[in-house]
Amino acid sequence: MTSTSPAAPPAPIFTPVLVAGSLVLMLGFAIRASFGLFQIPIAEGFGWARSDFSMAIAIQNLAWGIGQPIFGAIAERFGDRKAVILGALAYALGLVLSAFAVTPGQHWGLEVLVGFGIAGTGFGVILAIVGRAAAPEHRSLTLGIATAAGSAGQVVGPPVAEALLAHYAWPSVFMIFAAIVLCSLFALPFLRTPQAATSTAVADEPLGPVLARALRDPTFIMIFLGFFACGYQLAFITAHFPALVTEMCGTPAPNGPLAAIGISTTSALGALSLAVIGMANVVGTVTAGWLGQRYSRKYLLSGIYLLRTLISAAFILTPITPATVLLFSFSMGGLWLATVPLTSGLVAQIYGLRYMGTLYGIVFLSHQIGGFLGVWLGGVMYDLNGTYGTVWWIGVGVGAFSAIIHLPVRETPPDLRIPA
Repeated sequence: MTSTSPAAPPAPIFTPVLVAGSLVLMLGFAIRASFGLFQIPIAEGFGWARSDFSMAIAIQNLAWGIGQPIFGAIAERFGDRKAVILGALAYALGLVLSAFAVTPGQHWGLEVLVGFGIAGTGFGVILAIVGRAAAPEHRSLTLGIATAAGSAGQVVGPPVAEALLAHYAWPSVFMIFAAIVLCSLFALPFLRTPQAATSTAVADEPLGPVLARALRDPTFIMIFLGFFACGYQLAFITAHFPALVTEMCGTPAPNGPLAAIGISTTSALGALSLAVIGMANVVGTVTAGWLGQRYSRKYLLSGIYLLRTLISAAFILTPITPATVLLFSFSMGGLWLATVPLTSGLVAQIYGLRYMGTLYGIVFLSHQIGGFLGVWLGGVMYDLNGTYGTVWWIGVGVGAFSAIIHLPVRETPPDLRIPA
């Protein structure tokens, strides 16, 4: 008589690594999502042109992109937690010093520190940790959950920033934000990737050959180029949408439904719009991660970019009212970071988990180059034309480009592909 060993219990979805990583992302992105609310107070306080503050946020986005593969490599070479510590310290220091900056040039330089800090505590490092620790059958979903945690931060960040700015000067709010960033370090003891997660046949292969293969692969280049639109659209909306709403939208009705929840000004509506984006994206990103376990990630990405293109075009072609602002925020929010678990999952699926942080970091650089241009062009074009229309339509165009360029992506590792 033979006996069979009992089946292993299913691997849990929610693990200490996922919870801790989600907390780090939530705190970091709560602060990052609120920077657009500082544009008008800082510009008016110093008499700066809109493009001056926009350049600071643009530099932050570019530094974040440049820092992402660097922090990914630091995590893979020296340890995940050391990369997170370094990122949190840079983030907090950049915020503290920015509170004392009085010229555009000073802000531009200090935003490099903030951008590197976001890189060390953001998606490139944390998603790699979560991805390596997750069971294969849950990997796409856990990446979606961790990404959604960043959106949860966006739900909280802008309204909290709006409330703080009503009682404190903006430099004091930056100091408070620096303290919040440092609180994320309490999650460090739980950010431990199981050793088995990296014990694969290619675990000992040096980074150089893996990176060289990826950079020669047309699929990697297409993923890189496709992520540009996501960064352009998200960074432009985060930095400029509150100002766009303040200047182009009618004031909410004094006795309307928004007044019942304390929204009586366009400034408050702008903050609410970012929070609505975050709330919708909590659901949208988890859904995208769940769908990524069952369907082709490249087709899901193409569909997301197509929907973004249609929604953005419809918004700018209709009169901007409080109702259309909230409808746009909800619709775009459902797609906001839905690209992140699919793109990071695609990188892991094609090129493996060992160097996921570095490879996804390189792809994310394209996202942040797009973010740099979205924020910077938003400020420059506004100062030149007094409107955001041209920059908005550029975002519509690059969204359509990304919808198309994901279609030829090949979702198998290069050495397993059948020659075309």
